[in-house]
Amino acid sequence: MKQTDTVVRHGPYPELTLPAVLVGYFLGAIIAISIGYAALILGFSIEGSELAAILGFAVLRGMLGRHSIVENNVTQTVASAVNGASSGMMFSVPALFILGYTDFDPVLLTFGCIAGAFLGIAFIIPLRKQMIDYERLTYPGGVAVATILKSPGAGVQKAKLLVGAAAVAALVHFGSQMAGVDNWDLGALIGLPEYMNGVWYLSLLTVGVGFIAGRGGIAFILGGFVCYWLLAPLLSGFDLLPLDAAGNPVTLPNALRVDLFRPVGIGMLIGGALMGIALALPLIISAIRSMQSAAVSKSVVSKDEMPIKLLYIAIVAAAILLAVMSILSTEHMGLGRGLLMAVMGTLWIWIAGVILSEAIGRTNWSPLSGMTLIAVTILIIIAKGLGDAEAVIAAVTLGAAVCVAMSQATDLMLDLKTGYLVGATPKMQQMGQFLGAWLGPLLVIGLIMVLHEAYGLGSEKLPAPQGQALASMISGILGGDIPTEKYLAGAGIGALLSALSGGLGITVGLGFYLPFNIVLTYALGTLLRELCDRYKGDAYSESVGIPIAAGLIVGEALIGVGFAVSYVMEGL
Repeated sequence: MKQTDTVVRHGPYPELTLPAVLVGYFLGAIIAISIGYAALILGFSIEGSELAAILGFAVLRGMLGRHSIVENNVTQTVASAVNGASSGMMFSVPALFILGYTDFDPVLLTFGCIAGAFLGIAFIIPLRKQMIDYERLTYPGGVAVATILKSPGAGVQKAKLLVGAAAVAALVHFGSQMAGVDNWDLGALIGLPEYMNGVWYLSLLTVGVGFIAGRGGIAFILGGFVCYWLLAPLLSGFDLLPLDAAGNPVTLPNALRVDLFRPVGIGMLIGGALMGIALALPLIISAIRSMQSAAVSKSVVSKDEMPIKLLYIAIVAAAILLAVMSILSTEHMGLGRGLLMAVMGTLWIWIAGVILSEAIGRTNWSPLSGMTLIAVTILIIIAKGLGDAEAVIAAVTLGAAVCVAMSQATDLMLDLKTGYLVGATPKMQQMGQFLGAWLGPLLVIGLIMVLHEAYGLGSEKLPAPQGQALASMISGILGGDIPTEKYLAGAGIGALLSALSGGLGITVGLGFYLPFNIVLTYALGTLLRELCDRYKGDAYSESVGIPIAAGLIVGEALIGVGFAVSYVMEGL
């Protein structure tokens, strides 16, 4: 039988293409809105690269008929770069609204965050070869995305599951909002004491986040159960519950949380974050050695990397923009103080970006919140002579830019690890990261403004735990009236827990801080993941469960944001 040779393709596979970038923008916008919205409820962010890779298959392969893995890799790089602003800004900007300092310039803050994003990317690129090629850091998140990209058929199937689950979650949340029913008081039906808080939050998004986190969220769940099913009964049994203004014991769950558990939880967030920084000292030393080795090897002159001159231009231009933003952030800033804040912010971006990239590469855990707390503390101290309002606005405005920079640095290293495993060109990914980084701050600041106008940041509907922790720390620095003893007790517990296991104080602290109805629903997702892993296998959880869980997040988040926009438009 005669055989004919068929040439499948001439030349290299398409990589950094216009369709890849445009699809990346579209998917990045969806992911940034979804994960940003979830972060304001749950207090932590999830990595968007895996979600972007799955959705990328749906659009590039399923709708556009394109079959290049490295092109899809660029799409997820652009999308995750857009999403980089969601955690960076959601951990910092809400503090301004919670403290009531809303007289800031959102345009200035947004462009500052864009400058910070470019700085974070430019600072970290020269370390790619050292951290990935030479040290071979693990970057588990990057490995997971590479696994998806190497399974094209599985990727398309995952995309279908994700879209279907998003539709279901959207319908359920739409019905819930139209009916005005957000919670189900199962505790009252079965006769639980009021302080044990048996109310369930009706949210498929929360179930989805719990499923994706898996066992990593158990500490968060334990924090909530310790509060309401252990400490509350003990305090009631020994007549030690807090007293209200009339001298009666506080038994309402929300009042108990506000008076006792939330302040302790905020202290745990701060103490756990600071202990995380202390534990990162060996990584700091390793990161410094990486920088020295990279300088000796002159790896940045490789033809596969962006030209070092362009990186220098990006660093100088972004640093100048940060300086301008700092000087203009408040009326009485002054040239000297503004330049000092900009210099300190730029230095912290460089130092913290390297530390975070090293930490997430070795442990898949990033102490971003702790780095943000330290950055804002430094900036507040510099700006303190301006008066409370101006000092807070200046410090958080610049701190948001620093936080976005750190987030972009770690995100890029995860994506570069993925590219390394699938044979992508580093330069193409680096350019894709720059192309995507500008869009995120524009979307996220708009999302923050709309959600605050509709529901109020720091409210029961949008508790913004990381913003609350930052706001409490700022109040303490400025000498506000805060429950110092509870914060200090929480900080000690959080530091001790994080010393036992990296990040443990923060996750348990979130369980103390958040309303228990959210914790209960989140626990359902974790339980479902455990059952799925045990009876169906890890492979089934990865290929079926996680795409469905991601769809639940996207569907509910988009409907939630849609209702917020509708609410704001009605009020205009």
